[in-house]
Amino acid sequence: QVQLVEAGGGLVQAGESLRLSCAVSGRTFSTYIVGWFRQAPGKEREFVAAIRWVGSITYYADSVKGRFTISRDNAKNTVYLQMNSLNREDAAVYSCAAGEDGRWNGPYDYWGQGTQVAVSS
Repeated sequence: QVQLVEAGGGLVQAGESLRLSCAVSGRTFSTYIVGWFRQAPGKEREFVAAIRWVGSITYYADSVKGRFTISRDNAKNTVYLQMNSLNREDAAVYSCAAGEDGRWNGPYDYWGQGTQVAVSS
Protein backbone atom coordinates (compact mmCIF):
# COMPACT_ATOMS: atom_id res chain seq x y z
CA GLN A 1 0.00 0.00 0.00
CA VAL A 2 1.04 3.55 -0.72
CA GLN A 3 -0.20 6.63 1.10
CA LEU A 4 -0.11 10.13 -0.33
CA VAL A 5 -0.72 13.36 1.56
CA GLU A 6 -0.95 16.71 -0.20
CA ALA A 7 -0.18 20.09 1.31
CA GLY A 8 0.37 23.65 0.23
CA GLY A 9 -2.96 24.70 -1.15
CA GLY A 10 -4.45 28.09 -0.41
CA LEU A 11 -5.75 31.35 -1.81
CA VAL A 12 -3.54 33.45 -4.07
CA GLN A 13 -4.05 36.34 -6.43
CA ALA A 14 -3.86 35.92 -10.17
CA GLY A 15 -0.27 36.00 -11.34
CA GLU A 16 1.13 34.69 -8.09
CA SER A 17 2.80 31.36 -7.36
CA LEU A 18 2.12 28.40 -5.11
CA ARG A 19 3.97 25.18 -4.40
CA LEU A 20 2.13 22.00 -3.60
CA SER A 21 3.75 18.99 -1.99
CA CYS A 22 2.82 15.33 -2.02
CA ALA A 23 4.37 13.18 0.71
CA VAL A 24 4.57 9.54 -0.35
CA SER A 25 4.85 6.72 2.17
CA GLY A 26 4.55 2.98 2.14
CA ARG A 27 5.95 0.55 -0.37
CA THR A 28 7.19 2.17 -3.54
CA PHE A 29 9.01 0.75 -6.51
CA SER A 30 11.24 2.22 -9.18
CA THR A 31 8.50 1.67 -11.75
CA TYR A 32 6.10 4.01 -9.99
CA ILE A 33 4.93 7.27 -11.42
CA VAL A 34 3.44 10.10 -9.37
CA GLY A 35 1.00 12.48 -10.95
CA TRP A 36 -0.92 15.62 -10.09
CA PHE A 37 -4.53 16.01 -11.08
CA ARG A 38 -7.08 18.74 -10.53
CA GLN A 39 -10.83 19.03 -10.48
CA ALA A 40 -12.77 22.26 -10.56
CA PRO A 41 -16.44 22.46 -9.53
CA GLY A 42 -18.68 21.07 -12.25
CA LYS A 43 -15.75 19.80 -14.29
CA GLU A 44 -14.12 16.45 -14.76
CA ARG A 45 -10.81 15.64 -13.14
CA GLU A 46 -7.92 16.44 -15.44
CA PHE A 47 -4.29 15.46 -15.61
CA VAL A 48 -1.80 18.20 -14.73
CA ALA A 49 1.69 16.71 -14.54
CA ALA A 50 3.55 13.53 -13.68
CA ILE A 51 7.05 12.38 -12.85
CA ARG A 52 8.62 8.97 -12.65
CA TRP A 53 9.76 7.84 -9.21
CA VAL A 54 13.17 7.04 -10.66
CA GLY A 55 14.67 9.11 -13.43
CA SER A 56 13.94 12.59 -14.70
CA ILE A 57 11.13 12.05 -17.17
CA THR A 58 8.24 14.43 -16.66
CA TYR A 59 4.91 14.95 -18.37
CA TYR A 60 2.67 18.02 -18.51
CA ALA A 61 -0.75 18.97 -19.70
CA ASP A 62 -0.62 21.60 -22.44
CA SER A 63 -2.55 24.02 -20.26
CA VAL A 64 0.25 24.20 -17.68
CA LYS A 65 3.39 23.80 -19.77
CA GLY A 66 5.81 26.61 -19.10
CA ARG A 67 4.03 27.64 -15.90
CA PHE A 68 4.05 24.54 -13.71
CA THR A 69 7.04 22.39 -12.77
CA ILE A 70 6.89 18.97 -11.18
CA SER A 71 9.88 17.75 -9.22
CA ARG A 72 10.82 15.04 -6.79
CA ASP A 73 12.94 14.78 -3.65
CA ASN A 74 13.58 11.10 -3.11
CA ALA A 75 15.33 11.71 0.21
CA LYS A 76 12.09 13.19 1.52
CA ASN A 77 9.81 10.90 -0.51
CA THR A 78 8.04 14.02 -1.69
CA VAL A 79 6.84 15.24 -5.06
CA TYR A 80 6.32 18.96 -5.60
CA LEU A 81 4.25 20.97 -8.03
CA GLN A 82 5.52 24.52 -8.46
CA MET A 83 2.75 26.62 -9.98
CA ASN A 84 3.61 30.04 -11.41
CA SER A 85 1.50 32.67 -13.11
CA LEU A 86 -1.68 31.25 -11.66
CA ASN A 87 -4.98 32.30 -13.16
CA ARG A 88 -8.60 31.68 -12.28
CA GLU A 89 -8.75 28.67 -14.57
CA ASP A 90 -6.18 26.97 -12.32
CA ALA A 91 -8.48 27.07 -9.29
CA ALA A 92 -9.40 23.51 -8.32
CA VAL A 93 -8.84 20.72 -5.85
CA TYR A 94 -5.42 19.31 -6.62
CA SER A 95 -4.71 15.67 -5.87
CA CYS A 96 -1.62 13.55 -6.24
CA ALA A 97 -1.70 9.92 -7.21
CA ALA A 98 0.71 7.04 -7.69
CA GLY A 99 0.63 4.46 -10.45
CA GLU A 100 2.41 1.14 -10.28
CA ASP A 101 2.65 0.70 -14.03
CA GLY A 102 4.57 3.93 -14.51
CA ARG A 103 2.40 5.32 -17.31
CA TRP A 104 1.55 9.00 -17.15
CA ASN A 105 -1.92 8.30 -18.52
CA GLY A 106 -2.62 5.70 -15.91
CA PRO A 107 -3.84 3.71 -14.31
CA TYR A 108 -3.23 5.40 -10.99
CA ASP A 109 -3.70 3.07 -8.06
CA TYR A 110 -3.35 5.28 -4.99
CA TRP A 111 -4.75 8.75 -4.36
CA GLY A 112 -4.34 11.50 -1.82
CA GLN A 113 -7.20 13.44 -0.32
CA GLY A 114 -6.57 16.64 -2.25
CA THR A 115 -5.74 20.24 -1.44
CA GLN A 116 -7.72 23.30 -2.49
CA VAL A 117 -6.21 26.00 -4.67
CA ALA A 118 -8.20 29.22 -5.07
CA VAL A 119 -7.19 32.12 -7.29
CA SER A 120 -8.65 35.59 -6.96
CA SER A 121 -8.52 38.21 -9.69
